[in-house]
Amino acid sequence: MKITIGGLPGSGTTTSARLIERNLGFKHIYAGLIFRELAEERGMSLEEFSKHAEGNRDIDNLIDRKQKELSGKYEKCIVEGRMAAYFVNADLKIWLTAPFDARAERIANRERKSLEESKKEIKMRERSEKKRYKKFYGIDIDDLSVYDLIINTDKWEPAGVYKIIKKAIEVKR
Repeated sequence: MKITIGGLPGSGTTTSARLIERNLGFKHIYAGLIFRELAEERGMSLEEFSKHAEGNRDIDNLIDRKQKELSGKYEKCIVEGRMAAYFVNADLKIWLTAPFDARAERIANRERKSLEESKKEIKMRERSEKKRYKKFYGIDIDDLSVYDLIINTDKWEPAGVYKIIKKAIEVKR
């Protein structure tokens, strides 16, 4: 079974994917890690690299290709990334959401930065990604019709979100 999980920054995709990996034995393939590694290789912050990627389709193509390639190597995998649902042939496509302020607070706590700084960075990153996805793929990231399951992670603790996803996996099998 192949699953994709996407969501805006701070929505809980990594936490949920890790729980699925740990408890259900799925291989976790993480687009964000690929993106972070590329930024680090170039000595850029995520914000700088996002801006750089706006004018360089090769970066998104590389990430998409790596996700697709890696997902083909495993029978059971969860591919995490905002665009994964569009490029991976998955049995279950999940989108996680949460209110902006809740996401900003999660990121501020996780990265030990101020809430104001977190909000500023999230807005910039989301604008940049939205622009890239529309420009390079013609995809409106706000159109959630491609997803089988949409969960507001502000309503449940991570364990509750995991239980919902686990049940969806059981039903889908």
